[in-house]
Amino acid sequence: MSKRSETDTGTDDEPTLRVECYAGHRADTEPRRLYIAQREVLVIEILDRWLEPRHRYFKLRGDDGAIYLLRHDTLNDRWEMTLYDSGQRDETRVSST
Repeated sequence: MSKRSETDTGTDDEPTLRVECYAGHRADTEPRRLYIAQREVLVIEILDRWLEPRHRYFKLRGDDGAIYLLRHDTLNDRWEMTLYDSGQRDETRVSST
């Protein structure tokens, strides 16, 4: 059985981040689509993921070629983008592995 989850976050100082998720048969939620303000980004690949006691992290590649690092506060069900790399400058490019 699948489950979709969406969470809005944002303040006046930062754009709204909405994360659309899919939970598979194990009920582990994974980001599938991001909305940053009015811009939609499809998740092409989950490059890495790891857990901390209160947070889950996802390193993603979007359909725009950028790398995103998202943090999910599992207690409050809130998402935050902690890193963005557009991939436009080789000298600042984040490793994709």
